[in-house]
Amino acid sequence: MNQPVFSHLSRTTRDDSVGQRASNSNRCAPPSAAWRGAAAIAAWLVVASYIWAAEPQVRVVRDVAYRAETEKDEYARGRCKLDLYLPAEKKEFACVVWFHGGALETGSRNGEKTWGTSLARAGVGFAAVDYRLSPQAQFPAYIDDAAAAVAWVQKNIAQYGGDPAKVFVSGHSAGGYLTAMVALDKRFLAAHQADADTLAGAIPVSGQMITHSTVRKERGIPRSTEVVDQAAPLSHARAGAPPMLLITGDHDMAGRSDENRRMHEALVKAGHKSAQFIEFADRDHGTIKTRMLDADDPARKAFLKFIDDHSKKTP
Repeated sequence: MNQPVFSHLSRTTRDDSVGQRASNSNRCAPPSAAWRGAAAIAAWLVVASYIWAAEPQVRVVRDVAYRAETEKDEYARGRCKLDLYLPAEKKEFACVVWFHGGALETGSRNGEKTWGTSLARAGVGFAAVDYRLSPQAQFPAYIDDAAAAVAWVQKNIAQYGGDPAKVFVSGHSAGGYLTAMVALDKRFLAAHQADADTLAGAIPVSGQMITHSTVRKERGIPRSTEVVDQAAPLSHARAGAPPMLLITGDHDMAGRSDENRRMHEALVKAGHKSAQFIEFADRDHGTIKTRMLDADDPARKAFLKFIDDHSKKTP
């Protein structure tokens, strides 16, 4: 197994070269435009260093293989890795296992660096997961990968300072579909000696709740034909599922809010006591995620509140 790569994200910056150049210059000559520009940059960096030094630091662990070293599938060995973004100065933190979007056909954990760093600075650990993609992998391979990643985090996050009882699963678009399937269909985590009901919560963001369009595509079924079978989160609503927050935007993809509303209704009908559905105003399929980088975004606040509410240990 490749060794994980450790690093820290620190935005404190210094530049001592400007002052050295100034001391060697002709003190009587008027400062040149270049000198004034350099001095302005140096002053800005000094101010920035004080501001950024106050931000919580983030510890990053890259290229962690979450499948066994004995994995025979070469594609799985190369693809099934995750990156950890961890609060550097906090212990027993909650951790979100996050799956990227891309219709189960494209995407990478590399696109989640900003989001992962943002959550880690807010005190929440973040595992950005890559999984096998269609058509090279077919249903249910990508769901099995998602479950393997979740099981790895549950079993290993304590050694990185996190609390295994506070593991949440989340993702956007296709990642939201994977989130719901792993949380609701207990067979996937059970295959990795883990129990979906021990998850602290699940937060699908703009995920398909019917049988995913790419799964239908693999079967030769048109995207316009709705299917709800064992490959659909809607088929696995149950009372004992982890707490769930379903998030969409009011200008999301066609039918997406309706699917999530149906998912919420199915959970409630099944007797689930901790299911929420929120459709946020003025958000489309992309901005429902990207705007969560804003500290004042209502979707971000709901996301973090859900994690905080369900991280509190009961006596």
